[in-house]
Amino acid sequence: MNSGDKKYIWQDSRWPHWEYDIKQLNSLLTQVYKAQGQLLGRLHHVGIPLRDHESLRVFTEDVLKTSEIEGEKLDPNSVRSSIAQRLGIDIGAVTPTDRHIDGVVDMVLDATQNHQNHLTQERLFAWHAALFPTGYSGLSKILVGTWRDDAKGSMQVVSGPVNRQKIHFEAPPASSLQIEMLDFLLWFNVDQQHDPIIKAGLAHLWFVTLHPFDDGNGRIARAIGDMALARADGSTQRFYSLSAQIGRDRKNYYDLLENTQKGEMDVTQWLSWFLSSLLSAIQVAEADLSVTLFKANFWQRCSGIPMNERQIKLLNKLLDGFDGKLTSSKWAIIAKCSSDTALRDIANLLERGVLVKSDSGGRSTSYELNKP
Repeated sequence: MNSGDKKYIWQDSRWPHWEYDIKQLNSLLTQVYKAQGQLLGRLHHVGIPLRDHESLRVFTEDVLKTSEIEGEKLDPNSVRSSIAQRLGIDIGAVTPTDRHIDGVVDMVLDATQNHQNHLTQERLFAWHAALFPTGYSGLSKILVGTWRDDAKGSMQVVSGPVNRQKIHFEAPPASSLQIEMLDFLLWFNVDQQHDPIIKAGLAHLWFVTLHPFDDGNGRIARAIGDMALARADGSTQRFYSLSAQIGRDRKNYYDLLENTQKGEMDVTQWLSWFLSSLLSAIQVAEADLSVTLFKANFWQRCSGIPMNERQIKLLNKLLDGFDGKLTSSKWAIIAKCSSDTALRDIANLLERGVLVKSDSGGRSTSYELNKP
């Protein structure tokens, strides 16, 4: 194929031999490793129960966000319940789940918890079957647990109304998938030429470019990326969610993906975005961990103080970031009690040093947590 016929990266004569400027990426890569080390170091000292619950929170976010990127809204309580059951974590009341939620959860957990096992065709087929337990994507019947066959035409990523669709990308023909996927899986399982984190970015890009399934390619690509990151971390738990960060930067993600898939084999720009996103994901996780640790320390500090249900409820709202100022009238509304009862609740916590009067001013007295 001459250069004039080339439209997509997989048509390049050098495909799939990735090129990138490691010198240009080294600064970002160093920052990622440093942030990763700091996060894992802090988690090492917090104790197993808190670490397990933090991993549960991140796994839940990962499942919710990887589905949300594809326009699917899952019930957070059902997702959390499904994950907790599989991890053996007691969260109290169990929320019912369904096969669809359990399927996404199974894929995400398998990618991280069994990251050292080889990624195989059979494993990918099992993930795909778990994502589409009914054999349908929406109202469309699709091939499940096997590569696409292009019987209805080339696999294209499109947007817009039917009469004015824009083609963002066209994947390699189905006839080449068997060989293409063998190359990918051999590289993913054996190749050690690339830095492990760089490899995660390349794996995500490579798989989503092959687009080997009728549907679910984005979610599986992100799971493969998480699997590579779990290998880099050497951990069967997740403490940061790259899918959540991709969700926050969704437009740039799709724009850069399209530009990369229509570009040359030098994917430095894609990897720079991937590393920046990963760094942001870790920094968000660090901030979330600080909040979690503050809550844990707060309740440990207050463990000897008797409290009623209203006080516990309002204190948790303050710990979660209360919107605006907490006044006695707001306390009464939220706790569904009288103004006198609200004032007694507050006075009791002021006396015990749990709350303090806010010095922010205003017509009404407001209260905040006492933060030693």
